[in-house]
Amino acid sequence: MNDEIERTPRAGGFALVLIVCLYALWGMAHNLNDILIAQFKKVFELTDLQSSLVQSCFYIAYLIMPIPVALLLQRFGYKRGVIAGLCLYGAGAFLFWPAANSLTYAAFLAALFVIASGLTFIETAGTGIIVVLGSPRTTEWRINFAQAFNPVGSILGILIGRQFVLSGVELSSTTRAAMNSSEYAAYRVSEGHAVQWPYLVIGLVVMAVAILISITRFPAAATERHRGSPFAGLGALLRSRLFVFGVIAQFFYVGTQIGVWSFLIRYSKHAVPGMSEKLAALYLTASLVLFLIGRFFSLVLLRRYSSAQIGVVFAAAAAALTVVGIFASGSIGIAAVVGASFFMSIMFPAIYAIGLHGNEAHSKPASALMIMSITGGAVLTAAMGAISDQATISVAYAVPLTGFLVVLAYCSFAVLSGRTGGTPTVAH
Repeated sequence: MNDEIERTPRAGGFALVLIVCLYALWGMAHNLNDILIAQFKKVFELTDLQSSLVQSCFYIAYLIMPIPVALLLQRFGYKRGVIAGLCLYGAGAFLFWPAANSLTYAAFLAALFVIASGLTFIETAGTGIIVVLGSPRTTEWRINFAQAFNPVGSILGILIGRQFVLSGVELSSTTRAAMNSSEYAAYRVSEGHAVQWPYLVIGLVVMAVAILISITRFPAAATERHRGSPFAGLGALLRSRLFVFGVIAQFFYVGTQIGVWSFLIRYSKHAVPGMSEKLAALYLTASLVLFLIGRFFSLVLLRRYSSAQIGVVFAAAAAALTVVGIFASGSIGIAAVVGASFFMSIMFPAIYAIGLHGNEAHSKPASALMIMSITGGAVLTAAMGAISDQATISVAYAVPLTGFLVVLAYCSFAVLSGRTGGTPTVAH
């Protein structure tokens, strides 16, 4: 009996480490897409709208999968849901190998959809496990600790992409015209195959984590099946103006976040003609570092101010910097767009916390709807690509500007309503 008591803390600690790793793994998957947009644009000679399909195919999974995920988690429990999500994630990563061999854009998009489908399991079940993986008194600490590893994974994804995917070889129009068909075909094959080994290794790591989770002891609450409908209380949520507005705000925010990062390499090269893709990728890395710093800074502010109050200030600052990015050029414009990432750090968890305020009894359907709102990443990035093709990438940043203004309106509405929400409990 004493041995069992002594083993329990260590088992719980290792389980926590594994689940925290999930936050880093999904952050890495999301932000590797920003590298893929730049890479596929070279390989397949895509317009900005066509390259934005990387994000559209990825984030459309968040519209299709949440309801099936909720039903399966209800039937099989959180732990099995995480394992299923990791298996899908790994399978999608492995599909990059045959996609590169066929050099077919649609095959890459299909692989990304499989990865994203896995992430919907991981993001939903992972947070559920964090909640039950210890004392209720330390739940907030565990969630906020795990949140910090989401941008850490994002930064790691960009560094992996910059080092192992982006070759730094960019063809000018003159060089392209001078190449014969066989030379250009060899170039495309080389650039297309650059994604194979990184995604193969990622797939192996993800599968290894799935095996470790499957053999690790978790609390009964993480493995038990649940009775009743996961959508009980949906009607009450839809009658809450603050919650419905929150889903809309989340749709715009996620699309804004993904759009800002997805086209930052493109924006940087436009702002400073002749800039290399590797240098532009460093600006993207800087954005994610600022986002990580902003996460910790906002936790300090939350000791004194509410999520909504901080959200008002941060959304206004991000909007102002985006205006500078639209109208300024050169390093000033780049610095403004990069700086906006610091102020984005609070927005996703703040919107979630505000929307859940007073609706805690319906957290399961609320989470499903909030996850579905991530589809904004598919819609707004495509809108940015379409605007960029017709005008410039700088003008396309009017789309993120709109998103920041929607978040500003939502947080202001929450402050005026007195429904300010608590400490954020969901990461993205």
